[in-house]
Amino acid sequence: MKGTVGELGEFGLIRELTSRLTTTPAVRVGPGDDAAVVAAPDRRVVASTDLLLEGRHFRRDWSTAYDVGRKAAAQNLADIAAMGAVPTALLLGLVAPVELPVTWATELMDGLRDECQVAGAAVVGGDVVRGDTIMISITALGDLRNHEPVTRAGAQPGDVVAVTGWLGWSAAGHAVLSRGFRSPRAFVEAHRRPEPPYHAGPAAAELGATAMCDVSDGLIADLGHIAEASKCRIDIRSGAIDIPSQMNDIGQAVGVDPIQWVLTGGEDHAIVATFPPDVKLPARWKVIGEVLNPSALPQVTVDGAPWTNKGGWDHFGDIES
Repeated sequence: MKGTVGELGEFGLIRELTSRLTTTPAVRVGPGDDAAVVAAPDRRVVASTDLLLEGRHFRRDWSTAYDVGRKAAAQNLADIAAMGAVPTALLLGLVAPVELPVTWATELMDGLRDECQVAGAAVVGGDVVRGDTIMISITALGDLRNHEPVTRAGAQPGDVVAVTGWLGWSAAGHAVLSRGFRSPRAFVEAHRRPEPPYHAGPAAAELGATAMCDVSDGLIADLGHIAEASKCRIDIRSGAIDIPSQMNDIGQAVGVDPIQWVLTGGEDHAIVATFPPDVKLPARWKVIGEVLNPSALPQVTVDGAPWTNKGGWDHFGDIES
């Protein structure tokens, strides 16, 4: 294998990347043709896309290429699951400098492939192009399996708000890395490789979830999307959210109240949903609040009051927890 992508060339790089891929029964035509063909038994396709830019969304001194691949796949496949759909396929667009080591690109593909396998999907194609900075574009596809999509617009007053997955772990890991440390490892790994509860999305749809999204921008921010779309108010009970002792320790060490990470830290890709109050939720779901009639208060409150601390993620506002 040649040392850099420039030495290997476009088509050599494509051959090297696609040779590492696996497939699933849903893939009828995989990489190597003008386009992939993926079965869509439901006759509706759920689609989502994201961009990751080096220096903005990942750092090579913090994360391996494999980590970046797992994270890039996870954040897109989580969007599919949060619609109540089953992930089926992923497409990759890669902008790479000519001096990028080929091994970095192949490890990236290994990470994408392995995260897809966790979700039951497969990488089915993409494109590579030369550029000055690494940029990764991901498009994920999914199948609803004859269920209606669960959007952000269906929450009703009286519904409960429940979450499954980690909250604040990625933000705590980011705080650790920002200070030059690499432990506690569980939180650092949560930042490098989020673990979305993929199966919980379709399961929530079957349970009758009225609205749902993944927690990518922060719990308050993402519940704000549901509140706005559903024209309601959502109140979070902070005492209902468990904060691990190690997260408290990190907070003490860096001078941050960990509830800030829990409420505003993004990139955990937990799934938060609203359910009718009579739905019996499995143990994996934790009820953390309720949907209320709209009022003069902000659309999302914490313990009945506005949350005034900064937090959440806005790409153009440059606000990060």
